[in-house]
Amino acid sequence: MWNLNTEGKGACVDVLSRELARRAAERTLSKDEKSRYSRHLLLPEVGGEGQRKLRSARVLIIGAGGLGSPVALYLAAAGVGTLGLADFDRVEASNLQRQIIHGHADVGRPKVDSARERIEGLDPGVTVTVHPVNVTGENALDLIEQYDVVVDGSDNFATRYLVNDCCVLLNKPNVHGSVFRFEGQASVFYAPHGPCYRCLFPEPPPPGHMPNCAEGGVLGVLPGQIGLIQATETIKLILGVGRTLVGRLLMFDALGMGFEELKIGKWRDCPACGASPTITEPIDYQVFCGGDAAAEALAPDEHLSVTALKELRDQGVDHVLVDVRSPGEADICRIAGSRLIPQRKLAEAVGDWPRDRLLVVHCRSGVRSAESVVALKEMGFTRARSLDGGILAWLAAYDDEQPAY
Repeated sequence: MWNLNTEGKGACVDVLSRELARRAAERTLSKDEKSRYSRHLLLPEVGGEGQRKLRSARVLIIGAGGLGSPVALYLAAAGVGTLGLADFDRVEASNLQRQIIHGHADVGRPKVDSARERIEGLDPGVTVTVHPVNVTGENALDLIEQYDVVVDGSDNFATRYLVNDCCVLLNKPNVHGSVFRFEGQASVFYAPHGPCYRCLFPEPPPPGHMPNCAEGGVLGVLPGQIGLIQATETIKLILGVGRTLVGRLLMFDALGMGFEELKIGKWRDCPACGASPTITEPIDYQVFCGGDAAAEALAPDEHLSVTALKELRDQGVDHVLVDVRSPGEADICRIAGSRLIPQRKLAEAVGDWPRDRLLVVHCRSGVRSAESVVALKEMGFTRARSLDGGILAWLAAYDDEQPAY
């Protein structure tokens, strides 16, 4: 059996291994399966029993995007018998730079449908169950309970905390991965045998504090590198071989082409897996992460719709349209006449502006603009407004010639 404790000593036989061994003993490999997986059968660490375990395993992949794409493809190729795909999104052209399970012809389709078609084309023997839903506190437990291993390929903190909490409650291994720009990380959180995600990150950052890939960018190959690590860890968990990443955080720097490892200890006071846990049921992730706190802090008249902005511009009302995105984002698309002032430089740039000037602030989707308006109010600006929906809403309503991202 593989090593699951954080000190790297001893061995641990757990419920997952026993259950997969039981299922494997009840099935055989067909002639076609023996041919397909022959390179696995040659490995003493896999062999016939291991391949039967893989064929008997049920793995849930949360997110059919950058991380979920390589995970799904390689788990299917390895012979994992049942793959669940949970994703409520549709394929966009901007996804194709890194989400390799989808193709150009799939733009506009639900990601789970596109991914299922690709997996079934790779191995028709794999059962693909699609869950075209947003994972929430209402459905997460029922969803995760159906599977042996959960691979978290989500792209936001709220879902990561929800998945972690449900995996702890159900004693399921949670194979974690995340990417941003040129860096990624991976680990296995398996509370009965080591720390959980909250032991490493007790609380999520404030909403909007960390930009996502749509705002900060990501090197296209990076999700593939981290996703393959997640797939490898999943296969090891199923087979019960090797040393997993339980108790270790593996960090990858693509620019420096190097790995670093951080040991993670189990936190005694962890609210999810500690000695006296306080989290005993799923917490709806939007509520748990506080929603868009900045937007909620604004008064109704401190929000501006794209329709209202269009009327201001058409009527020639004096105002300044401030774009608080990054220069890289502005290179993709811009609202004509806007003034680019990245959010981190806003206070310095407007220091000597009249405090009664009408400022309409926009970003990509409305999070950073709301934060900026809160900051502007604290600086004394009495007529600062946040553009609801950001430039994406503007493009959808008035300018479909420019690309969205």
